[in-house]
Amino acid sequence: MMEILLFFIIILIASILQTSTGFGFSILATPFLLLLFGPAEAIQINLVLSLIISIALIWKIRSDIDFTIVKRLVVGSVFGLPMGISIFLMMDIDKLKIGISLVILVLTLLLILKFRISSSKGRDLVVGGLAGALTTSIGMPGPPLLLYFSGTNTQKETLRATTLCFYLFIYLVSLIIQVIFVGTNKVVWISSSVALPLVLLGLYLGQILFTRINQHIFRIGTYVILLFTGIYLLIEGLY
Repeated sequence: MMEILLFFIIILIASILQTSTGFGFSILATPFLLLLFGPAEAIQINLVLSLIISIALIWKIRSDIDFTIVKRLVVGSVFGLPMGISIFLMMDIDKLKIGISLVILVLTLLLILKFRISSSKGRDLVVGGLAGALTTSIGMPGPPLLLYFSGTNTQKETLRATTLCFYLFIYLVSLIIQVIFVGTNKVVWISSSVALPLVLLGLYLGQILFTRINQHIFRIGTYVILLFTGIYLLIEGLY
């Protein structure tokens, strides 16, 4: 019962964050789902539910999407996707978590210290490649996107809409790649189905939250989530 309750809490909170920020589900849910499921199951549940959230929201927020950046991210991700599944199949998952956590923590500290970068075509492609690799390896494309958009001072409306649009592609393709190369099982699909009502509730509550937070609070929340994710992945990878 405790595992079921924890699963429900994870899904609800992650769904609220995903709806209100555009990136919270995979960043928050994946580390905790790894406590309840095997790596492949946790990643595939995350991919299924994140894809559902993106589909549910995309029409409503379509006017805020920066399609130029989305196209570049997609092109970059095409190169990152096969790298990610190779890493998943070959590399020790704990070492991968440690490496990713250190990168997240260092870059987040740079953002807190007001480090800023300008957007460019080349950087869009690189970020798309990193997001693609992280999606098929650990189901978590959010960190490179969030770090990049925060560093370029992207408005919260554009950040949310652009990342969700990109997720439509990256999550669908990553799920297909995971199923083909890793396989799937009924636990993934039953758990995803059971979680669906909580995802819908999270969509409703997250939309309310999004309308009530300003850009400053949004940025602080971004840093908190990134620091939490980096520290959690580091501890989990070490111990």
